[in-house]
This record gives sequence, structure tokens and C-alpha cells, in this order.
Amino acid sequence: MNPPTDEHRYRDGRGWEVTAGYSRAARRGDVIVVSGTTADDDVAAAYPDDTERQVRDAIGRGIAAVRHLGGSVDDVVRSRIYLAPGADWEAASAVHAELLGPVAPANTTLYVHSLIGPSFLVEVELDAVLERGAAG
Repeated sequence: MNPPTDEHRYRDGRGWEVTAGYSRAARRGDVIVVSGTTADDDVAAAYPDDTERQVRDAIGRGIAAVRHLGGSVDDVVRSRIYLAPGADWEAASAVHAELLGPVAPANTTLYVHSLIGPSFLVEVELDAVLERGAAG
């Protein structure tokens, strides 16, 4: 069951949102921030050992959250990609270029010690700023 959403918070009902008490994305005014998003099948990692598919899924879920709160991919101004040891940074960068390259957000990509849960290779955060006068 999807927890209730409103025009300022979006929960996709997957993963640890209820357990950890957070929203997939939140909007305040013209700013939308998307929580760290992984490729999961409701807690376990989807596509174990496949960086490309994990980053594609995570960025896609992040963009969907931005859209749900009234934004678009064109509004994304910053992305962060956290990679676990063993993740392929070149594959992650190629997918980022494919999905977000046309809007060229500021980006940080870095390796971290680990992500929560086995087989998670990628976690993505997005920030979006809507043009003044956008709905919501």
C-alpha cells in the first residue's frame, strides 16, 4: 500500500520509507529534493552486480519523483551518485550522460565504503529547481 502523499511530499511505497520515516522526495517552493534512491525490489537490491541497470533504475525513480511533485527532468540542477566498492564508475557515468546529459546538472560521483544492504552498488540523489510560476 502506498502511504499518503501530498503536493509537498512523495512516497513511492518502496523500501525503507515508512521504517526510516522519510519521503522519496520533498518539495518546498520551487525546490524538489530526492532522497538517496537505489534500485530495489522493495528492500533487496535489484540487478545484483549490474551497475548500469542499478543506476538506470535509480535515476529513473528519481526523475519520476521530481515529476510527481510538479517538475521535469529539465529542472534537475544537481545529481549525486554514490558507488559501492566494485561498482563500475564508467557505466554509471555513461547512464548519467544518457539520462541527464541533455540538462547537464552539477554532479558529484564518488566511491563510498559501502551502501546499506548487500548487492547495492549505486545510490542516487537529485535536486531540482522549478522555474518561477511552475504549478504546485
